[in-house]
Amino acid sequence: MENTNTDRETLRELADEGNETAWNRLADLADAAGDLEELSELLDEGCTHAGYLLTRRAAAVGDLRQLQRISDAGYDEAGSELERLLKG
Repeated sequence: MENTNTDRETLRELADEGNETAWNRLADLADAAGDLEELSELLDEGCTHAGYLLTRRAAAVGDLRQLQRISDAGYDEAGSELERLLKG
């Protein structure tokens, strides 16, 4: 377990330094753990992969409000998905 925490800490450090691959890996780990809060935080920090993962989850359950929030956070594809669902 400690190795995983160290791994996440290292990924976070790399992401904070601008490493997009580390950011994407953090998003993948959060998605696998079902940690929507961390995914949302990553999206708010500008991680487009987190936006993709959140959009996929929200669209699968038809969560229109979540899609709007993701779109407002800057992930444009969520807005497109929202429009598609609204049009039926």
